[in-house]
Amino acid sequence: MNGIEDHIIESINKMEELIMSFANQKSHFPKDNEPIREWMTLAEAAKYAGVSNNTFSKFRLLGLKVSHVEGIKRVSRKEIDNFLEKNSF
Repeated sequence: MNGIEDHIIESINKMEELIMSFANQKSHFPKDNEPIREWMTLAEAAKYAGVSNNTFSKFRLLGLKVSHVEGIKRVSRKEIDNFLEKNSF
């Protein structure tokens, strides 16, 4: 295989791993009385997505948009949902 094919296969494997991790975890669902905030810290956003902070950092490298204002980083719930939907197969 050439480099492009290897990269595609690696990307597919990573996304499959992500989707299975997301599907198998319930931590991204709020408790009954706990509202989902529209703008979350990076840690809250990782928990919402059902992934580790490390994996969430990789999402940023893959194009997940993060708002950064005067040192404060926040992620929109809609952005996370759109990112996961876009990267699902």
